[in-house]
Amino acid sequence: MDAEAGVGGADQLPWRQHYRNLLLLAYQSFGVVYGDLSTSPLYVYKSTFSGRLRRYQDEQTVFGVLSLIFWTFTLIPLLKYVTIVLSADDNGEGTQYTLSWKFGGPFALYSLLCRHAKLSFLPNQQSADEELSTYYRNGFTSRHGSLPWLRRFMEKHKNARTVLLLIVLCGTSMMIGDGILTPAISVLSSMSGLKVRATGLHDRSVVLLSCIVLVGLFALQHRGTQKVAFMFAPIVVIWLFCIGGIGLYNIIHWNPRIYQALSPYYIVKFFRTTGKDGWIALGGILLSMTGCEAMFADLGHFTSASVRLAFITIIYPCLILQYMGQAAFLSKNILDMPTGFYDSIPGPIFWPVFVVATLAAVVGSQAVISATFSIVKQCHSLGCFPRVKVVHTSRWIYGQIYIPEINWILMVLCVAVTVAFRDITLIGNAYGVACMTVMFVSTFLMALIMIFVWQKNIIFALSFFLLFGSVEVVYLSSSLMKVTQGGWVPLVLALIFMSVMYIWHYGTRKKYQYDLQNKVSMRYILSLGPSLDVVRVPGIGLIYTELVTGVPNIFTHFTTNLPAFHEVLVFLCVKSVPVPYVSPDERYLVGRIGPRAYRMYRCIVRYGYKDVQRDDDNFENMLVMNIGKFIMMEAEDASSSASYDTANEGRMAVITTSDDYDSPLAVRDSNDLADSMTTRSTKSESLRSLQSSYEQESPNVSRRRRVRFELPEEDDMDQQVKDELLALVEAKHTGVTYVMGHVYIKARKNSSFFKRFAIDVGYSFLRKNCRGPSVTLHIPHISLIEVGMAYQV
Repeated sequence: MDAEAGVGGADQLPWRQHYRNLLLLAYQSFGVVYGDLSTSPLYVYKSTFSGRLRRYQDEQTVFGVLSLIFWTFTLIPLLKYVTIVLSADDNGEGTQYTLSWKFGGPFALYSLLCRHAKLSFLPNQQSADEELSTYYRNGFTSRHGSLPWLRRFMEKHKNARTVLLLIVLCGTSMMIGDGILTPAISVLSSMSGLKVRATGLHDRSVVLLSCIVLVGLFALQHRGTQKVAFMFAPIVVIWLFCIGGIGLYNIIHWNPRIYQALSPYYIVKFFRTTGKDGWIALGGILLSMTGCEAMFADLGHFTSASVRLAFITIIYPCLILQYMGQAAFLSKNILDMPTGFYDSIPGPIFWPVFVVATLAAVVGSQAVISATFSIVKQCHSLGCFPRVKVVHTSRWIYGQIYIPEINWILMVLCVAVTVAFRDITLIGNAYGVACMTVMFVSTFLMALIMIFVWQKNIIFALSFFLLFGSVEVVYLSSSLMKVTQGGWVPLVLALIFMSVMYIWHYGTRKKYQYDLQNKVSMRYILSLGPSLDVVRVPGIGLIYTELVTGVPNIFTHFTTNLPAFHEVLVFLCVKSVPVPYVSPDERYLVGRIGPRAYRMYRCIVRYGYKDVQRDDDNFENMLVMNIGKFIMMEAEDASSSASYDTANEGRMAVITTSDDYDSPLAVRDSNDLADSMTTRSTKSESLRSLQSSYEQESPNVSRRRRVRFELPEEDDMDQQVKDELLALVEAKHTGVTYVMGHVYIKARKNSSFFKRFAIDVGYSFLRKNCRGPSVTLHIPHISLIEVGMAYQV
């Protein structure tokens, strides 16, 4: 019996671990994914029964509103997001068992489309990028999809791609607007509960207290959320059980017949009675599903199964019980509509629930603010946002970031909205416009993904778009009717953010095209000879360029004004690829420029739009190690060794540490440069790379490590390879200098007015007031050389 039990336990262990991880992720998702969605009951009924619907405050109208809330909540969050949209995880990101703050949204869907169709405007993508393990969604490697003519049409027509980009930027701008409106409406709604018990409290006092809470919330962002992240999930879980229990109590105590409102009959009856006034009231009902975008946006750090489990088992029943209970209370207490949520709380537990409500509002606001930081960083990675300073607030939780500029802008705008409106209804009108726009954009992009990525039939995609898109258009049209009553705020914010993002993207694209058209010909480089007609000084020169091929114009501009350059030249391109993550094993792409004697290399460092480019002291060492591996790989590739000396620009090699390598250009290296004090990187059998010896400095002086590279002792190594490696090692010991262009862009005189305004005014203003490229790339200031240049695009 014991033996059988032992065997059975061993067999069940993987399953137990799987379910343990599933439950853990489901628990963690409450504080990250559902903070905003769970606080919606604070203001849904108040916003719905404001305006013209005040004339219909009776039991039948309350039943109709509840029926609309129930079926809307079932159709959009449950059916659309939980059942369908969660299947659109970007390359299976949902399989990661990690907790972090990462939101995707429209840009995640857009990047997924760009990998299966040539929709991106930046021409820096390479065929080697498609070989990344995260490039194509599992099981889909073709870019043709189910409608190749539609893909060809969008790739061929620039206007179609521009419209698609503007739609994505519109949805993204609205999501950034959520970072302003969500804290305002959540905190103001929770603090308004004070007026229920403190009858002498004025609206000004509530607004003042809300502003104090908001300022404190944004002021603490620079400390990160690592220390309080563990508290988020318990707060939301307690909040959900509180409102679910209160809802059940109100159903039993006030109106047990409220379950009848779940019938769609009451929706028909509601619109027959209210007509146009009922349609306009939909702008308040849609607030019941605000925040469900986070279920997809946070999928990169939670499995789809865990998000579904949390929603179906706790979120959905607790919120439905609360909406039913609040409706049961209001059906018998119509006059308490403005403060219906707090009035429905039984007296003995009012203050504990008020405290939990305030904490839940802060949690929901914190999640959206952190999400906004990630969205801005993601837009910057894809070339659609000016350079900002990204601060990593956690050493252990991957991706937890803080952006000072965005934080203070959000705080000022959030406080301004709270002080200017002072009314939950007006803020709710603005909030509804932003949320429904994001949902409709996501529905449109999902329909394209079904065609290009999932390779589904067009009928399936159109059915999805018409079913959910029509519902969202109805709600969006209702929200737009309240533009004059606060709905103009997200439209103005979206216009500002869209203009900033599109102008920056346009200027970046024109700058890249100028570099591409004016790059130095390899024939000119070869005519200079091995010395390049300049004095070759000891050391390594890292020339930053956005080009993935060719020599940038900055090189000749530098040598013309200062005829001296380093013995080893590395043209370094740090670029983002339209994938969420790039494995460290696939990050470096190394090649040679010109013959071997020139000592010129190209290195492309690839990051995904969710990768964190940390300020890593080991970057220079990793770069030298990868170049050294490339030199030895090239020497062993006998079939192409001659081509590297005669070709204009040699092939690029992926420097990987993967154990599975069939290509002659792959390298196996199982050592970790960052964790060992003395490391020797080896390739099985004949290939050996550089040996690096780490010497720890005195802990009283600095924790930074010093690295010394040495050549391995091998008698059979080719003398040319040995000389080249020796030159690389000596150059590294001499020092590394970073050369970067400081470019001024002007529009040509014959350009159109809009182009001159966008380049000379918009892009110039953004470039002067954003962070410098050396800051975002973490380049040591003492080793930086900037070369000034002027472009006319």
